[in-house]
Amino acid sequence: MDPATEKAIYDTVFEATSRVISPFFAVLRSDELLYWPFLLSAFVLALVGFAIARGSLGRGFLGDFRRTYFSTAVWWHPSARADYRFYIVNGILFPLIFGPVLLSGFWVSGQVAALLNGWFGSSGGGGAGIGAILLYSVLFFLLYDFGRYLGHYVQHRFDLLWQFHKVHHSAEVLTPISNARAHPVDLLCMWTFPHAFTGLLQGVFAYLYAEAITPVSYLGLHVAIFAYNLFGNLRHSHVWLSYGPVVSRLLISPAMHQIHHSTEERHFGRNIGYALSLWDWLFGTLYVPRGHEHFELGLGDGSEARYRGVWRMYWLPLVDIAAQYRRRLTVSERP
Repeated sequence: MDPATEKAIYDTVFEATSRVISPFFAVLRSDELLYWPFLLSAFVLALVGFAIARGSLGRGFLGDFRRTYFSTAVWWHPSARADYRFYIVNGILFPLIFGPVLLSGFWVSGQVAALLNGWFGSSGGGGAGIGAILLYSVLFFLLYDFGRYLGHYVQHRFDLLWQFHKVHHSAEVLTPISNARAHPVDLLCMWTFPHAFTGLLQGVFAYLYAEAITPVSYLGLHVAIFAYNLFGNLRHSHVWLSYGPVVSRLLISPAMHQIHHSTEERHFGRNIGYALSLWDWLFGTLYVPRGHEHFELGLGDGSEARYRGVWRMYWLPLVDIAAQYRRRLTVSERP
């Protein structure tokens, strides 16, 4: 076997193996929400919030904290156990099957830069200064956040996409692993929109500046996304953390995202945003709680238990879409 073939086989095996074991090492990767500093920050925030709500650190504090936020009723609920299984299976299958078709922001960037070069010729730009880097960082985050909002919005707005997004909303309890309870079609949608928008921005800046420009980052992650992730795991939890009526009109708090998972009709389709509540305010989907609200989680129609199996999470959306199509076809054929 020639060296080139050996290297190709080695690279393929290494890539496939990396994909398979990746879900088990998320706690060591700074680009994952389950990165250990993000989990630790969520734990500390929950601990501080519980202490404030309880009013003291007296006798029984840790026991009360454990029973409130780490009870088996939540963490070993059938819905939570389904999350754990789905996290592993989908974490392995999604990149192996869908990785090649994911829209790349770098690909979009290259197309945009080439198009601008064709239209206007070379920009002749040099290296980007600190002002351009800061502007790029702010615009990158705004466009990424808006792309997340738009990708999420269409899943609630269009019934075809909602059938896939229902998998995520079928969770009856919330833990940080629930964040990964997303059908592959759901993930494709949530990947495509933000990378399309940020790719456009990257293309414009690639055209304007001769040297590659990257946003301000920390540990290889956009600094704003890194800061968001310090609170991000509490979005999918039973820890009520609100930013208050003023800040909540700018930022989506964990409590506001928990409301997004509520079965209450007044909460349906609200707080769709990722980090910023600006888009919810602009498009009329914002809901700011006045105080601690109590509600059930799930779809609200009693069908949550249908989604407690891994393969059912994959296939039920397709089954339901086919059933809807047959019903519509039957109705249209009636005289």
